[in-house]
Amino acid sequence: MAEQHTPTQEPRPRRVQVLSRERLVDEFFQLDRLLLRYERFDGTLSPPLSRLLFERGDAAGVLLYDPESWTVLLTRQFRHAAHDRGDDPWLWEIVAGTQDPADDGASTARREAVEEAGYHPETLTHVASVYLSPGATTERIHLFVAPVSPSERVALGGGLALEHEDIQVAWFPLDEALAMVKRGEIIDAKTVICLQHLEMMRHGRG
Repeated sequence: MAEQHTPTQEPRPRRVQVLSRERLVDEFFQLDRLLLRYERFDGTLSPPLSRLLFERGDAAGVLLYDPESWTVLLTRQFRHAAHDRGDDPWLWEIVAGTQDPADDGASTARREAVEEAGYHPETLTHVASVYLSPGATTERIHLFVAPVSPSERVALGGGLALEHEDIQVAWFPLDEALAMVKRGEIIDAKTVICLQHLEMMRHGRG
């Protein structure tokens, strides 16, 4: 029998040449124009390619849930990008925020949980660290789930006024949240990932 190989065992491209990099925007976010070449699967280098890179940095998100009732806490706020695409711009999401350079994902998730939802989770379970759109942005988000009790609220939540945040907070049965995904009422990727992970945890597969 011939030896079986998987794609992960085969030789793979590794060479990347960044020929130039130009900063186009340097405000709340950064936007760079890169001229680069990369190794193709046949071993040759691509021609020089111009690419725009949106520098977003890391972020963290956490799905807060009550393990006694299997309910989940979701937040809702205005998202201008969804409005520009013609979707309902008030999206249901997990708690999330941009990670400060000196922080790690867990500390960012705990800080955002207090600011946005009013809860301070002690135990965080790491779900995944994923790129949201690796073809265009450097943003990577560290995702967690964390048990909390609805009676243990430590702050008002709702976001920070100085950041012009206006955040609604609500508890949903996990089954209803998953149904909202199927109905297209939850369309935020990080939220879908965490809800599906929590569903696996509920059935002992997470």
